[in-house]
Amino acid sequence: MTVSLPELTGDYVLDPTHTRIGFVARHAMVTKVRGAFHQFEGTAHLDGADPARSSGQVVIKTESIDTGVEQRDQHLRTNDFLDAPNFPDITFRTTGVEQKSDTDYRVTGDLTIKDTTKPVSIDFEYTGNAVDPYGNLRVGLEGSVTISRKEFGVTWNAALEGGGVLVGDKVVLEFDVSAIKQS
Repeated sequence: MTVSLPELTGDYVLDPTHTRIGFVARHAMVTKVRGAFHQFEGTAHLDGADPARSSGQVVIKTESIDTGVEQRDQHLRTNDFLDAPNFPDITFRTTGVEQKSDTDYRVTGDLTIKDTTKPVSIDFEYTGNAVDPYGNLRVGLEGSVTISRKEFGVTWNAALEGGGVLVGDKVVLEFDVSAIKQS
């Protein structure tokens, strides 16, 4: 059973077992490296009748970065990249929500990586809602945004012999969200 948008109004928490926060970055100018963060918390207030009154925040643990290659993950946790010991969290806090169509929304907010905060706009698709076997109302959203890692102080790189660099500047952040209504 699904419910209408106004009935979705309420407070939600991200379900970490059914939510993926991932990223894609260009490597050696010829391929892409994909990864995810496995530890995060997020809350949202959804207003189905007036989406502009919705809000949310996500806190991602930088130490939880995982590309499937432990040596690379260890390097990503160092000061060359995320500096996890000194900056244990990546945060996003909404500053606005705009409904673009029946299923498309633009969520604007402040993204903080290391000690740099920049405004970003993430386009999300509302993928639906359902009541799970435990009686929880869930909503689904999928979205992504491309950022410049250099703008957030993540500047390490290595020149390639034939030209170019080892790590591309553009990083795509991906969000596959399952949120559970709390109230």
